[in-house]
Amino acid sequence: MKHWIWMLAAAGWLVAFPSASLAADFAFGADLSFLKQAEEQGRVFRDGTNAAPGLQLFRNHGYNWVRLRLFVDPVDSRLPNNLAYTLALARDAKKLGFKFLLDFHYANAWADPAKQPTPVTWTNLSTAERVDAVFAYTRDSIAAFREAGVLPDMVQVGNEVTVGMLWPDGKLPDHWDQFAQYLYAGINGVDAGRGNGRRPKIMIHVDCGGNRAKTRWFFDKLNTYDVPYDVIGFSYYPWWHGSLTDLRENLAFTARTYGKDVIVVETAYYWRPNRETANRPEPFPETPAGQRQFLEELTRTVMETPDGRGQGVFWWEPAVTGGLVGRGFFDEQGQALPVLSAFDAWTRPGRRGD
Repeated sequence: MKHWIWMLAAAGWLVAFPSASLAADFAFGADLSFLKQAEEQGRVFRDGTNAAPGLQLFRNHGYNWVRLRLFVDPVDSRLPNNLAYTLALARDAKKLGFKFLLDFHYANAWADPAKQPTPVTWTNLSTAERVDAVFAYTRDSIAAFREAGVLPDMVQVGNEVTVGMLWPDGKLPDHWDQFAQYLYAGINGVDAGRGNGRRPKIMIHVDCGGNRAKTRWFFDKLNTYDVPYDVIGFSYYPWWHGSLTDLRENLAFTARTYGKDVIVVETAYYWRPNRETANRPEPFPETPAGQRQFLEELTRTVMETPDGRGQGVFWWEPAVTGGLVGRGFFDEQGQALPVLSAFDAWTRPGRRGD
């Protein structure tokens, strides 16, 4: 009898923690590339009455990954993300036990679906010379992180590269051959720079989270070049990329078709009404409670990807200031909103069923 009671108690514990093993490997992440700059400018973040360094607040709520972008030679003072700045932020994150995803933009400023600008010093190079430049820049950057003791755990070779990179030479759909060469150069640079360090996983990041047709077009073609990568990263903003149903279907398709882990590596949602979504119905209220509900439902959607292939969610700039504060995790006074604790259900110990 005691044996059966013990078994039932154990079964109750399993029911209480259905996602325990999944959560242990899942990336509960945030892109915090602006965080250091915000704090240096005097921004103070609070969780209730407690003020604390931003990284610590996220760690307190179960975040285990940070994503940091890197620009080649940023000249805009509003974009601090050069090598020295990113190294310092990566050190701070690693001290707190975060894993680290490095996002190479291969540009001096934003690289995204609307633009993939070639760094100024690379514009007059031939394709072969630019391939060498991508390789050398990636190698030297990764070596700097390795030497600082903060070798990335994962690396994006390019940011939202559905449209290619290093325009016009690597622009898609017209220049697949050049684009593939640049991806190879970046991946080879990661390997050269890591030395004897553990090889970071390689992510290919596209912007089409809810678009199965676009995903198939891109990866069917990419895979003809035998580019070696490990993870597929999606951006998913519901006002651009479709419904959660669209996302769920695309994640399942991607995982089953390409046999890769998938991560929603950029997402966000507004906690107050804004012009960007004013003329379209959104799936959750644009309120603090609705923002948290969105992140919880999105996380469940990714976790339900077939074959355990859904491996993470990263919020884009939850500590953002200025015009985008309405989709961050803090109000104008730096007070945390309910969304900050959305991951607690998966990352904080619950009550045992026995």
